Amino acid sequence: MGKPGRRPLGVGIVGLSTSGGWAAGAHLPALSAVDGVELTALATSSPASAAAAGAAFGVPGYASVDQLVRDENVDLVVVAVKVPHHRELVLPALRAGVPVLSEWPFAIDLAEAEEMEGAARDTRTFIGLHGRSSPTFRWLAGLVADGYVGNVLSATVLASSVEWGNPVSERMRYTLDRTLGATMLTIAFGNAIDTVSMVVGELQDVVASTATRRPIVALGRTGQTVPMTAEDQIAVSGRLPDGAILSAHHRGATLSGPWFSLLIDGTEGTLEVTSASGYPHLGPVTVRGARGRAPLSPLTLPDGHDDYAQLAGTPIHNLAHTYAAIRNDLVNGTTTAPDFAHAVTRHRLLDAIIRSSAEGRRVQLAERGGIRRNG
Repeated sequence: MGKPGRRPLGVGIVGLSTSGGWAAGAHLPALSAVDGVELTALATSSPASAAAAGAAFGVPGYASVDQLVRDENVDLVVVAVKVPHHRELVLPALRAGVPVLSEWPFAIDLAEAEEMEGAARDTRTFIGLHGRSSPTFRWLAGLVADGYVGNVLSATVLASSVEWGNPVSERMRYTLDRTLGATMLTIAFGNAIDTVSMVVGELQDVVASTATRRPIVALGRTGQTVPMTAEDQIAVSGRLPDGAILSAHHRGATLSGPWFSLLIDGTEGTLEVTSASGYPHLGPVTVRGARGRAPLSPLTLPDGHDDYAQLAGTPIHNLAHTYAAIRNDLVNGTTTAPDFAHAVTRHRLLDAIIRSSAEGRRVQLAERGGIRRNG
């Protein structure tokens, strides 16, 4: 919570418009659920749309980020637009020294992610990997750290997406182009592997195989087809910090589940995490566990872990926790919410997967300085 007497944290959202989308459908209600933060401004792509959105949401509407950051009531800029536009919107806010929350995917590639992270300097930054705010996944990370399964032996992930192969709308057509940074690898796999990594640790190396099994996709019900270069099959394995093995297979346009499952085997027990969607950072997850050779049984999130239990099961549940963490970080100087440096870590993993698949070799993930490769 904020300090007594302090005005609410003012949020300016880039991409909040009257035409719907993630900003209006998720960010706005999440903001409304969190004390100490409020919408104070917005920016869109034109003066006309900015005026219309400003009137609709009752705040000043600007036609550029440069105008938005000059508003003295904006303490945090939220970039909630398509990935190819992130750089051109994030950099002006950073130059003005205004903290930034960028939605994920962060950048079109690792180099662009590193550029934006480097531009931040002393300005606070945050990345929208909202699974890291999930009360359930934070609790699971604590269970593993406290030895519920003993020493982790392996982590096995199987996930699916209905997108990337099934008919696509014109609005989402850009997600089929791997060069635009909004693919199954970055969106579906990237979010899922981030939550998994929070629980079992970061991969130290990867061996990956990827494929585009459906290179032609139907464009809605138009009778037309469009090309797809984004990967719709991603298989990865690698070693975790303590030597345990993580394997993950993410499948596109599948006809049935499992949509997301994580199985953690350890020397003393087992944890199983499942979700009815391929997006565990958005929807509810079910947890089962067992110690020793006992059968798996349901585990329930203990009281005191969820500050917004009334939102559980909705897409804004974790996003509300993200805003609460950002509020606390900016007010109290803490570092709870993931930042641009973490976004670079995640992009480094995705880059390693691309390299490993293309070059047919194991890729080592370095702490800094990019990627080391060996045979």
